Amino acid sequence: MVVPVLVFRSGRVAPLFLFGAWALGVVLSTVFQLAHTMPDAEVHAVTRGEKRMETGWAEHQVRATVDFAPSNRLLGWYVGGLNFQIEHHLFPEVSHVHYASLAAIIEATCLAHGVPYRSEPTLPRAIAAHHRYLRALGRHERP
Repeated sequence: MVVPVLVFRSGRVAPLFLFGAWALGVVLSTVFQLAHTMPDAEVHAVTRGEKRMETGWAEHQVRATVDFAPSNRLLGWYVGGLNFQIEHHLFPEVSHVHYASLAAIIEATCLAHGVPYRSEPTLPRAIAAHHRYLRALGRHERP
């Protein structure tokens, strides 16, 4: 913030910076919640006395993650492809522009190996599923 304050000599720099940080925080937290805090996302833990999980790393990534709004190109651009969380987790060094193509391959591979591939088709449906899941957790219900 020092450089903008020195350049613009304005008291607006701090509020604009705080607004930008808040907006980014809301977007990122929403993306991560929609990808991981969903009814279909499975949370696996190592069983007591064991040193390994029941599933391998890649299967764990697929089971613990949900894609959302894969056909929404504007959302995909805005969040940098993070609506394809499964692909992002499996191939973090691959550019997000390839995630849609990878999604079809990963989904077919999951089907062939009996691993559920989960994706909410639209942003409103993903938000609604997330909301229902949080309400169920708040009521101590099994989601």
